[in-house]
Parts: sequence; C-alpha cells; structure tokens
Amino acid sequence: MSRLMIAAALLCGGFAVAQEPGKLEKVELKDAKGQKVGEVSLEQTPNGVLITGDFTNLPVGMHAFHVHETGKCEPPFKSAGGHFNPTTKKHGIKNKEGKHGGDMPNIDVPAGGKAKFQVLNPDISLKPGDKASLLDADGSAFVIHAGVDDHMTDPAGNAGDRIACGAIAGTAPAAPVKAAPAPAKK
Repeated sequence: MSRLMIAAALLCGGFAVAQEPGKLEKVELKDAKGQKVGEVSLEQTPNGVLITGDFTNLPVGMHAFHVHETGKCEPPFKSAGGHFNPTTKKHGIKNKEGKHGGDMPNIDVPAGGKAKFQVLNPDISLKPGDKASLLDADGSAFVIHAGVDDHMTDPAGNAGDRIACGAIAGTAPAAPVKAAPAPAKK
C-alpha cells in the first residue's frame, strides 16, 4: 500500500487496511466527548497481531481493553457490538471455555493518566479473508472500559461502561454513488 493511500485513509478518519505481514497500522481512540485518549498500533506477525498502545488522559487505575466486533464508535460505544469472537468461545483469559479473540490483558494507568503497553494477540489477524481478521466487512474496534476485566465472567468480564473507542475499518466496498437523474426533456 502506498504512503499516499495510507495518508488519505488517515485524513478521512479511517484505518488503512493492512494486507501484508510486517505492515504497521494505527488506530486513534477517543472518549465520549471526542477527545483523543490514545493511539494503538497493529502489526501483523507470523504469530498473530502485535498491539502497541500509547494512552494519555485516561482515568487512573486498571481498565479492561478489548477488541469489539464492529468498527463503529458512537458514544456510549455500544455501536462497537460485543467482543470480537470468531470462534464463539466464552469470555476470559482464565476461563477454561474461553477466550474471545478480542480478550486481552487489562491496562494499568498510573497517576497522570499516561500508559503504554504491548501485547501479542495470537487469536486475531489483519489478513483480509481470514476467519480471525479484524478487517471483515464491518470492521472492528478497540474499546477501553471503566473497570477491570475479571477475565472470567461472560460476556465482558464485568468491565463496566465503555469509556473510549477506536474504529478499525473493514474491507467492505464503499456504497456506490448514485448518479443524479437526467433532467426531464421538454
């Protein structure tokens, strides 16, 4: 993908589709007021997707961080749907019947509201057409919750309200543009 295509996608508020292993893509997360609270980079590796987060202006404490099934972030972010779960398992890293592909470790935000983290998620992909791809027809989203994920309780670990979201655009083609009707002949 050319730098021009990536720049155009970012300027349009979209997420540039990563189709090649090693490509690095970024998603901006915003709170319900539309303020940027961080950025997440995704990189396809041979062992899954490497996710690197850099956050600011988050409430102090532990927060659940998940991938959700729909690339839509309208406050209060219920539009992002449930957790990304292509294998229809139960919720939780500690659950013997789990985990969702979108389940990940909590984020610990120290005083000052700034946090960084990096995690490898082997249960997701950036490869279009892959069953575990975040780049399906309706995309997906990163969501930060107000509370801690207990890593057991279905469907979302008792993580509380959704406080920030960042949409990952899918592969669905854009809707066709309808031509204006021809003027009537007199």
